[in-house]
Amino acid sequence: CIFNLDSGYRLSDDQLINHFPNHYELTRKDLLVKNIKRYRKELEKENSPLTEKDENCRYMHLDFIPVTYILPADYNIFVEEFRKNPTSTWIMKPNAKARGIGIFLINKLSQLKKWSRDSRQMGHNPKDTYVISKYIDNPHLIGGKKYDLRLYVLVTSYRPLKAYIYQLGFCRFCTVKYNSAVSELDNMFVHLTNVSIQKHGDDYNDKHGGKWTVHNLQMYMEHTNGKEVTDRLFDEINWIIVHSLKAVQGVMASDKHCFECYGYDVIIDDNLKPWLIEVNASPSLTSTTAADRIMKYTLVDDVLKIICPNGEIPDPRWNKVPAKDSLGHFDLLIDEELAAQDQHENKSRTVSGRLPRTRPQQQWK
Repeated sequence: CIFNLDSGYRLSDDQLINHFPNHYELTRKDLLVKNIKRYRKELEKENSPLTEKDENCRYMHLDFIPVTYILPADYNIFVEEFRKNPTSTWIMKPNAKARGIGIFLINKLSQLKKWSRDSRQMGHNPKDTYVISKYIDNPHLIGGKKYDLRLYVLVTSYRPLKAYIYQLGFCRFCTVKYNSAVSELDNMFVHLTNVSIQKHGDDYNDKHGGKWTVHNLQMYMEHTNGKEVTDRLFDEINWIIVHSLKAVQGVMASDKHCFECYGYDVIIDDNLKPWLIEVNASPSLTSTTAADRIMKYTLVDDVLKIICPNGEIPDPRWNKVPAKDSLGHFDLLIDEELAAQDQHENKSRTVSGRLPRTRPQQQWK
């Protein structure tokens, strides 16, 4: 490993790498859950208003991941939760796999026990861990079909946190209309939006690849729900992304030579509440359509414009705040350093009797 102290290898000042050393703290499903739970507890110790709860003891501001347990470690706790609502549906996912591999749905404990027996008989590694999450069985539908959002987030520093969100994300649709019936639990064309699965369906359209741009989704939402509701929805998505990054900020090795472009997967339920499903460390850059290819080519180009402004030789010593014309299709999501400077300036101007200035971008604190 390039970051292993025993390797004796060190990156020079003109070298950058597109992963943080322990990016898995965010991108492994089990570690993401652990870090978000730890983040909530730390904020509770600080008596942060972000940890306010409703009458059902659910977080009002930090409830953005489904109820999730890690198996086999949390099996007994999961069983207790399952028995509180035995008609609920849960989704099982292997921690270290992608593209929908190894995912299945259950609605009975007997199904989980059968899977465990079958896994041992097939010689699967008993040390492999899974996450099991409460399935979002009330997804927002368009044309009767389930979809999720793939959003790209570029992080250039964790301390201070600096992140950008890409304007050209997309939605991935299932090819079969959504049906929550028990008889359809095994039909992945109904439940999983992964293109690697949907492209094998009989109804897959290779012209548009079962995708919408995020811009198209925004226009659809504005038409059906109004601009105010749509703006609030996307503000909440930004909120989720920022606090997922803050949840790992303390444990992430923020090497000055590193940057990372993550693929965030978000699902919206029928109450227009967004849920974070997972974060991908190496989002696929393969394309299934011409529009897909152009978008991903542009994504790579825009990442490089931020990392190496004006095509100059990389320099990890700079503060990684590019000029606005170098952002391409990225928008600044959070810059803690810039926010701290503004806070200091505002305090100084208030003391001197002048009004503090406000920034056009919302800074998430």
